[in-house]
This record gives sequence, structure tokens and C-alpha cells, in this order.
Amino acid sequence: MKPLREVLNEYRAAGKAVGHFNISDSNQLKAIADAAKETCLPIVVGLSEGERDYFTLLEARGLIDAYQKEGVPLYLNADHTYGLDKAKAAIDAGVDSIVVDGAKLPMEENLKLTKDVVAYARASGRDVVIEAELGYIGTSSKLHDELPEGVTVENLTTVEDAKRFVSETKVDCFAPAIGNVHGMLKNAAEPRLHPERVKEISDAIGLPLVLHGASGNTPEDIRACIEAGVALVHINTEFRVAYRDSLKASLEQNPDEVAPYKFLAPVEEKLQEFIASKVRWFARQ
Repeated sequence: MKPLREVLNEYRAAGKAVGHFNISDSNQLKAIADAAKETCLPIVVGLSEGERDYFTLLEARGLIDAYQKEGVPLYLNADHTYGLDKAKAAIDAGVDSIVVDGAKLPMEENLKLTKDVVAYARASGRDVVIEAELGYIGTSSKLHDELPEGVTVENLTTVEDAKRFVSETKVDCFAPAIGNVHGMLKNAAEPRLHPERVKEISDAIGLPLVLHGASGNTPEDIRACIEAGVALVHINTEFRVAYRDSLKASLEQNPDEVAPYKFLAPVEEKLQEFIASKVRWFARQ
């Protein structure tokens, strides 16, 4: 199986993107694996700090290793990691990539945290893809009543800041704030994305860009960002909602069923369909 670094660079060059989906249990992971089998497309599986407190990276690593032995193109990402100790633990657990999230820190502190993680990853002797964030896009993958404070056009990542950050940290991927927001708005349209800023940053730094918080954004906006340089698209809240809703429907349709594999099988099928449609679209298939 190709290293994740190689896959992301190939997708960027081709104007395509890999799908990234967060999990917190093995049922979600099975759906992702089945979608990867169905489509023969690579998929990145992410766990944030909160998710991996519930479903550990070691558990995820073991299952993904088993899927990889079957030829399933899955990769493991330590999503949204806020401190050096957690980053070191994730790298030691065998992740393929890690998101260093110092976006809420002052620039100098974000730079230091990211450089420290890069140094540790390089010293590990493994090829760990390091991604960093710059610019605020909110922090919670949930349903919002209103847009989180701080997600504004004025707070979009600038080209100058992006160039400095990448130059000093030597990261492998970069996640800018380009109008995106974690989570989904309950009763309002998501703010529009800014593919023109994506293109400017992509041209300036020459690395695969990452779109966080893509749940709820329009297909047109996401496609424009992919064509402008985004090579990895994160979906979490939309996936969580699909899981919740399909589980509720399955339980309602089978109120007397107590065997989990029987009421979870229809849920996994719905999630597989959801993921397969997303990754095919990101990869222009």
C-alpha cells in the first residue's frame, strides 16, 4: 500500500481529494472499510482526542492493520491534537498522520508546538505525515444553533502567515481557515468557502491542503476548493448525524430485536453508502 504522503501528493496533482472520516467505535470503522473495499479508494480514519479517550488509537491501529492485510486502503490519523504529550503518545501508537491543532494559540506558541511535534515524528523513524492548522474554524463537531464566534472573513488564513508557518515548521500538510467551520448549523446555510484563498495559499506553499469542517458545505464549494489545492476533506458531524439517524430508524423498525449485529447491520449499510458516495465524488469518479 502506498504511503499516505505519496497518496496526498498524487491527489493534489490530479485535482482530487481523499476522504477523512472520524470514528468513535468499530461499527463506524467497519462501514468505512467496506466503503474502501467497494470503491477501491483510499480513506483516512480519524480520531480526535475526545474520540480516542473512548476508542483508543491502539484499538483502531489493530483493526486497521487487519484491514490493510486484506488490501483495504485505510490510514489512521490522530485528529485535532492540542498538546505535545498527546502528540507523542499518538505517534508512539503508530498513526500514519497527526493533526497538530494550535489554531487557538498565539502564532509563536502554535509554531513552537508544531515544530516540537515535527521533530519528534521525524526522530521516530517512521513516515508520519504532519498536518498543522492556522486560523480559527471553531472546535466542536456538533450541531450548532449559530455560527461560532470568531469564524469570520476577517479571520481567514492569510498567504503571508501560511508561508511563514510552513517554512518554519516543515509540516507536510496545511489546514487553513477559508470560511469553513467545524460542526453543522441546525437551521441555516453554512458560510461560503473561499476557494480563491485556497488557490493563493496552495500556490504559495506547494503542499496538500486540508479542508476541515466540510460537513454541510455545498458540493460546489467543496469541489472548487479541491480544484484549488485541497487534497484531504474532513467529514465528522455529517457522518455522526447519519449514524444517529440510521440507528434510530433501525431500532424503530425492529423494536423487539436484541441482537446488536442484526439491528446494526442496516446502519452499517447506510453508512457505507454515505461514505462511498462522498469519496467517489471527492476523487471525481
